[in-house]
Amino acid sequence: MFDNKSILITGGTGSFGKQCIKTILSRYKPKRLIVFSRDELKQYEMQQGEYNHPAMRYFLGDIRDENRLVQAMQGVDYVFHAAALKQVPAAEYNPMEFIKTNINGSENVIKAALQNEVTKVIAISTDKAVSPVNLYGATKLVAEKLFVAANNIAGGHRTRFAVVRYGNVAGSRGSVLPLFRKLIAEGAKELPVTDTRMTRYWLTIQQGVDFALKCMERCQGGEVFVPKIPSIRITDLVESLQPGMPFKIVGIRPGEKLHEVLCPADGSHLTLEFADHFVIKPTINFVVKVDYQINPLGEKGAPVKPGFEYNSGNNPHFLTVEEIREMNQTI
Repeated sequence: MFDNKSILITGGTGSFGKQCIKTILSRYKPKRLIVFSRDELKQYEMQQGEYNHPAMRYFLGDIRDENRLVQAMQGVDYVFHAAALKQVPAAEYNPMEFIKTNINGSENVIKAALQNEVTKVIAISTDKAVSPVNLYGATKLVAEKLFVAANNIAGGHRTRFAVVRYGNVAGSRGSVLPLFRKLIAEGAKELPVTDTRMTRYWLTIQQGVDFALKCMERCQGGEVFVPKIPSIRITDLVESLQPGMPFKIVGIRPGEKLHEVLCPADGSHLTLEFADHFVIKPTINFVVKVDYQINPLGEKGAPVKPGFEYNSGNNPHFLTVEEIREMNQTI
């Protein structure tokens, strides 16, 4: 799909962007692979290492700058929109900055893609966009709505927009795995656990990238794609890292949930189940009718039962302690 094509990744110096680039270069022969980000140091470091490839292009710019995005997307076929401000506490203290980047920036990505007749655009979202309890989640919810509605305002443009939504990536910045490893390395006698009932989806960055790439092929416009991924219990994570390690209950932090929700019950009438993923259909009607029950890959889905909710607590697939340990060794 990506052979001889031009692909742009906003936030391309981040964990998703770098793994996406590495994966595309290993599997395809792209014409251009464009990193669009505002961090010149990270771009410089990428150019000096394994990302120094003839297909690579580096654009300094901020998604708050529509004109720069328009320039960067000239001749681009596909866009992965991963740029965002993501730290939950920072959002509470700096709400306008998150709005400017996560909401206004996403609108700029849409406008630039339409102006350049990009074929498809996938926005990377998060479980925190579901029934958000913090500002970061609220901005990602709005971004999702913008991308879904963009298919309706596209008019005669060929561009199609969709969303990929998944949970926290194991080992990524801000996740609990690096924190626990650091504390153990420093000789901690116990680990902080917010609540013994807490569960989380456990996803590697490679799994997230593979899913996003596949959804670019599946995309018809307006979908929110959700992968079927395993869950873990936070207490099992502690056991996998240090058998018998005591833990101290510190309480749930502001804006934190016991379980991550990817497909809310309120949207069950819009949710389709496929073999390895879910699709949440748009809440609005499009001028061009789309049959979301069968995608361009020939995969077929079926409506879920009324009231169905997919969360990390009711997930039928939980990893054992040994499976968590094996998976963590790859991170």
